[in-house]
Amino acid sequence: MDTIAPTWLWVFFIATVLVALFIDFVVLRKQGAHEVSVREALRWSIVWVVASLAFNALFWWAVAQSHGQATANARALEFLTGYLIEKSLAVDNIFVFLMIFTYFAVPPAYQKRVLMIGIVGAIVLRSVMILAGAWLITQFHWVLYLFGAFLLITGIKMWWAAGKEPNLADNPALKLLKRLIPVSQGFDGEKFFTLENSRRLATPLLLVVALVGITDVIFAVDSIPAIFAITTDPFIVLTSNIFAILGLRAMYFLLQAMASKFHLLSYGLAVVLGFIGSKMMLIDVVEIPVWVSLGVVVAVLGATMWLSLRAAPRRPQEA
Repeated sequence: MDTIAPTWLWVFFIATVLVALFIDFVVLRKQGAHEVSVREALRWSIVWVVASLAFNALFWWAVAQSHGQATANARALEFLTGYLIEKSLAVDNIFVFLMIFTYFAVPPAYQKRVLMIGIVGAIVLRSVMILAGAWLITQFHWVLYLFGAFLLITGIKMWWAAGKEPNLADNPALKLLKRLIPVSQGFDGEKFFTLENSRRLATPLLLVVALVGITDVIFAVDSIPAIFAITTDPFIVLTSNIFAILGLRAMYFLLQAMASKFHLLSYGLAVVLGFIGSKMMLIDVVEIPVWVSLGVVVAVLGATMWLSLRAAPRRPQEA
């Protein structure tokens, strides 16, 4: 798995992730269970975006020192495009999280812990999947065609499902979890287990954590092939993906207040997945520059967000 990044930058990236997790789990946890305000979510969202752009600038400098400015410009643009794609797909992930929290009536003060656990699981899972995917692409080039076809089909399915209200009560994963795990009637603070009539039962919060983990697995299968259409450098794929995840918790609380305003965003994400899938399937026929991919992603998402604000949402149908 060839990568253009020097070893010291790998070490710096890992240290940055560990510091970020330390801030989330130690520093912010001292605040206790509290409802995250829109202002706090906006502040942390800006911090994570600035940190991601700063890392990309450092990456550009490191590549420019060893491979020249032209190569650095191309690789930094790949990082930015991959970061934007992963950040965009994370929005759809957030809407599903919102649906899960609403269905289980999870108090806002407890949602932060669930998201923190979900972020750690996502980092570990995606790191393994990205490194495995990079190895597969290196050994078997035709895997790119499978990734492309999968993304194209996923985009079509997402377009078909857009505007329909998912029915979580009929979710097979939830039904299976309820059969396997006896669940209490209510929450017991932030605890995952409680005593009820002298029986040790799981609280609904444990089911929420399990469903969030299952959801992230599903979205990782969609989003990771998408970034391999931009670059096959495992460093760029991994770092852009992880930096998009690090800001997921803050972005959730920020979008929670405006979820209904971007009701057409799923259509835009479907078009983006279809475009990226088609690009990946035609990779040996037509070479689409990275800046074109970035322009398409920005234009499609910007247009759907603008249309969402201009057009009133239709009443959702039950899927």
